[in-house]
Amino acid sequence: MDRRQESTLDVPFTDTNTQSPSIHLTYLTLDCGMKEDRYAFLAEWYDPTAALLRRYQLFYYPKDGSVEMFDVKNQRIFLRRTKYEDLHQEDLFIGNRVNVFSRQLNLIEYGDQYTANKLGSKKERTLAVVKPDVVTKIGDVLELIYSSNLIVTKAKMTKLTWSQAADFYMEHQTKPFFNNLVQFVSSGPVVAMELMGDEAISIWRRLLGPADSAVARREAPQSVRAQFGTDGIKNVGHGSDSLAAAARELEFFFPSKIGHGPSNTAIFTDCTCCIIKPHAISEGLTGKIVNSISSAGFEISALQMFNVDRANAEEFYEVYKGVVTEYPSMVTELCSGPCMVLEIHGTDTPKSFREFCGPADPEIARHLRPTTLRALYGKDKVKNAVHCTDLAEDGVLEVQYFFKILDG
Repeated sequence: MDRRQESTLDVPFTDTNTQSPSIHLTYLTLDCGMKEDRYAFLAEWYDPTAALLRRYQLFYYPKDGSVEMFDVKNQRIFLRRTKYEDLHQEDLFIGNRVNVFSRQLNLIEYGDQYTANKLGSKKERTLAVVKPDVVTKIGDVLELIYSSNLIVTKAKMTKLTWSQAADFYMEHQTKPFFNNLVQFVSSGPVVAMELMGDEAISIWRRLLGPADSAVARREAPQSVRAQFGTDGIKNVGHGSDSLAAAARELEFFFPSKIGHGPSNTAIFTDCTCCIIKPHAISEGLTGKIVNSISSAGFEISALQMFNVDRANAEEFYEVYKGVVTEYPSMVTELCSGPCMVLEIHGTDTPKSFREFCGPADPEIARHLRPTTLRALYGKDKVKNAVHCTDLAEDGVLEVQYFFKILDG
């Protein structure tokens, strides 16, 4: 951690007359008598040095994007109010992991009723499944999702067995189309996603359009079923129809017990690893990057969203330690939020895909190879949109790290 951050964190609480921040306060009263919005959360941070789970009150002030933290156990200010540009209001929802000065905080509860009412009242989670007929257009679907102010919080490409598909669609087992539906959904890979946002259930179903693609073309020509669907079964996707259904269906694809859900589709041969970095995810670039990859003729044989902790980020990037000066910042970026990992499959893929990604420095990429991924979507050498395997012999190893070790 750099000195600027050290001077901000772990500030000793020495003024005995100063009251600790209270989670019951809705507003901060300013000298001029005005009231300022402040959102409060209860957050947890795992301290690897002490092997302890520490709890903090996290306060966010939307007026200037500043944050403040209070140590719950020790009853002292941990971080005085400081402007922090890497945290945004849309990041603040229960279950999300946010990064504040290199510390990964899990938001576990709202800190007061005002915050719950203001930020949580309309927040919903829903399951979105992209069916086999449109998996190759997943980039287009992701762009529609992000443009509708929904956030993808979990994602996984998987291949359902006939039995798994039958279990998922059990409510339709007496319908005449049941066998055809199960046969189709288990005929190729699907992409399951957890979407989060205000009224996410109705927004996703509205994006999909009527179940019959022909009807969708008449009644909702802008919907994804109208654009990409064929009929009532080959109809692009699935969306939960209620909060109860969403909870049940999300548990099917993303169970609380690791290793109990449908498996990923990684094949671990003739492959290379691509990571869409957290900054690109938060900037809504996922769909554009995936579309660029597909348009260039690369096959995405596996896809999954991961939240990487610092220890795993350090391990994954260990080959760069002491080699590139950006190593500490690379680690911080990788664990700063969710990333999307892709297995890119094909002969000679590591070399050709690395060339497609472009130079590590986006500024150099824009001068020398302006059509590469980093030239198009990167910001600097750390936030350069994507990681790709550098050495051909490491392609399988990097894919295995995510799709075997971290998804184990």
